[in-house]
Amino acid sequence: MMKTLFLQAPSFDGFDGGAGSRYQAKREIKSFWYPTWLAQPAALIPGSRVLDAPADELSVDATLAIALEYDLVIMHTSSPSFPTDAKFAEEIKKRKPAVIIGMVGAKTAVDPHGSLSASEAIDFVCREEFDYTCRDVANGLAFKDIPGLSYRESDGSIEHNGPREMIENMDELPFVAPVYKRDLKIENYFIGYLQHPYVSIYTGRGCRSKCTFCLWPQTVGGHRYRVRSVENVLEEVRWIKENMPEVKEIMFDDDTFTDFKPRAEEIARGLGKLGVTWSCNAKANVPYSTLKIMKENGLRLLLVGYESGDDQILLNIKKGLRTDIAKRFSEDCRKLGIKIHGTFILGLPGETHDTIEKTIEYAKEINPHTIQVSLAAPYPGTTLYKQAVENGWMEDNKVINLVSNKGVQLAAISYPHLSKEDIYHGVEAFYRRFYFRPVKIWEIVREMLGSWDMMQRRLREGVEFFRFLRAHQS
Repeated sequence: MMKTLFLQAPSFDGFDGGAGSRYQAKREIKSFWYPTWLAQPAALIPGSRVLDAPADELSVDATLAIALEYDLVIMHTSSPSFPTDAKFAEEIKKRKPAVIIGMVGAKTAVDPHGSLSASEAIDFVCREEFDYTCRDVANGLAFKDIPGLSYRESDGSIEHNGPREMIENMDELPFVAPVYKRDLKIENYFIGYLQHPYVSIYTGRGCRSKCTFCLWPQTVGGHRYRVRSVENVLEEVRWIKENMPEVKEIMFDDDTFTDFKPRAEEIARGLGKLGVTWSCNAKANVPYSTLKIMKENGLRLLLVGYESGDDQILLNIKKGLRTDIAKRFSEDCRKLGIKIHGTFILGLPGETHDTIEKTIEYAKEINPHTIQVSLAAPYPGTTLYKQAVENGWMEDNKVINLVSNKGVQLAAISYPHLSKEDIYHGVEAFYRRFYFRPVKIWEIVREMLGSWDMMQRRLREGVEFFRFLRAHQS
């Protein structure tokens, strides 16, 4: 077994390159998701370590010093972070040429050859689900015998092995929470809409929805929702409660945790018996009866992708949702006292000045507790990318500028009737018009008055948010 480091390399301040499917950029409020995609294979390899340099605020030199202690370094990368990740790999190789360096993530799954060609410091990349691929490399198996691996031969040629089959029995994967506790400082992980400290885990992989912009289902996870058993999920939650008592909230980060409603209800009842507070992703079509069961059993918040207030855009991106259904769902959540963090995307196919205005008014009407507004990001490997290239909304480049040199998300798509600049500045207009309303300001102030911790937290986040708006304007 090779001495193995799973690494999230240093990057922009507040840049969460490991964030899920569509928002790999510096966030409006400094936030970090758990590096679950690294923790899962690490759980399969005894003696390995997960190092999250951005969350730990480690410098390049400090991270290099740690990386040099290992024989195998596996880095998570994304399209926005790949150039700097490749440079970091080169710095490791300069100091320790014998180290083996690999990369994982949607970027390498979509473009394994291009990823390897970009830098001779990268010895291999993983495609498909990479948990067992990483384990096989760490176990010292010959590269040629490892499914799902693309690698560089000693003569410099690049080889691509056959694909690795998807994991069907999700219960066979070990828990990630013990890796969190062992390797991470959980106080470093905070999200504006979740209680602090929190823990996020997956109860399954894949997403049955066919949203054209969403990265992971189209590149790594697939469109079949493969789930852990209810008993297995509850056992990990029980472990967290017993071994990480400081945790105030558990976030289930499956793309659509509520897709299998009877299963979601059964998990909810188990969570209720355990007495934990929890949140999850949800599509805006969950029936009142299911919402009620979840709320009665500890559900606090739902993370909901509304995306747009225009039904034609929702049809264009194959969201499988209508605004009237989403409105009814939002009202049901309000009646039950379930908070919502709503996400919206500007610049999707069909976007116009009028639809941006329509979406802002829609957001104000349904009034989620908090929102995130991002720009349509045409990640390679997605249907949105293919559409953008085929229709001339963007050029087919090997390097796509999805973030600025400060980590702020950029508009990559433009239309004959709507420029990149208009779409880009629509984000700050959206935030200002949503949050700078008397009803929303009072809602936030009332929340702050209820808790000194919340008062301090919201004041800090407010400073960060205004800094973001200033940076976005420039």
